[in-house]
Amino acid sequence: MTSPSQTAASTSDSPGPAPKGLKKEKKKGTGGELVGRSPGQLMWARFKRDRTGMICAIVVLAFFLVAALAPVIASLYGKDPYTLYGGQDPSLLDEFSYPAGPNGGMSSDFWFGIEPGLGRDLFTNLLYGMRTSLGISLAVTILVVVTGTIIGITAGYLGGRTDYWVGRLIDFLLAFPSQLTFVAFMPAVIALFVAPGDETPTYIRVIALILVQWALGWMGLARLLRGQVMSLRERDFVEAARITGASPWRIITKELLPNVVTPILVQSTYMLPLFVTAEAGLSFMGVGIVDPTPDWGRLFKTAGQIYENDPTYLLFPGAAMVIFVLCFNLLGDSVRDAFDPKSGR
Repeated sequence: MTSPSQTAASTSDSPGPAPKGLKKEKKKGTGGELVGRSPGQLMWARFKRDRTGMICAIVVLAFFLVAALAPVIASLYGKDPYTLYGGQDPSLLDEFSYPAGPNGGMSSDFWFGIEPGLGRDLFTNLLYGMRTSLGISLAVTILVVVTGTIIGITAGYLGGRTDYWVGRLIDFLLAFPSQLTFVAFMPAVIALFVAPGDETPTYIRVIALILVQWALGWMGLARLLRGQVMSLRERDFVEAARITGASPWRIITKELLPNVVTPILVQSTYMLPLFVTAEAGLSFMGVGIVDPTPDWGRLFKTAGQIYENDPTYLLFPGAAMVIFVLCFNLLGDSVRDAFDPKSGR
């Protein structure tokens, strides 16, 4: 015979459905608030609560999506940025070669109007111009972030002569005024690829734009990361990794790099709109992308020549540029605040 206590013990040990209260407690224990979250999950949770940041992120993604799908949108729209519609239909332009219709020729056929003189469609020119400018600026930003990260972290960790010479190189390159240097170096870089007197292909101009902006754009990020790493390399977790025999490469990639991801992401969100405006400025001054290749800066250049007689030509390219740069800068602020737990914005 078994005693009542043994019967109770065997009953408690036997498998079976747990009490309802215990089930609820387990579910609550595996829920969102009681389970530890990674820094990335905490950052994303803070970012989602920022309504301004979410709206700006959607707008920025929409710009990139529209730029990437420019050929598809143009095909559905039924126009392209190269056809001279004013020559095909003389009624689109007046005797002074300006749009005959009101508001720059805006109509159901030409949503944003047409270009004076040639009669090209402004809507498709803006789509392809955004594609050109955003593609170049994105490539420059990626190269700048990779270069600045490698040089900055390496110089900050190694120190000594490496840090000294890298610091002097950064100081030397920062002494160049960026915009004037871009204007002066663009013809020199193009001359490396194209013989004098030959027409410069568009891809050569794109390569030159990327190289010039990359060569003079990585120093700020490198200097920032150098200072961050110099303060991190004396921390206990780095010393522990060094004592255990970890190689410098492992210390840099496993210990230091994860701790500087925040400034890298924040600086990236600030750099890309700067490169967009820089590329547009170079094309506006005639040393970047030139006619007939669509480009944001070239649209501004054309608008500057005709604004007295056709002020609406600048409306849509200017509004798109302002919205994109503003949203990207606000997105950078939101990313910074999401990574900073002490932020109170």
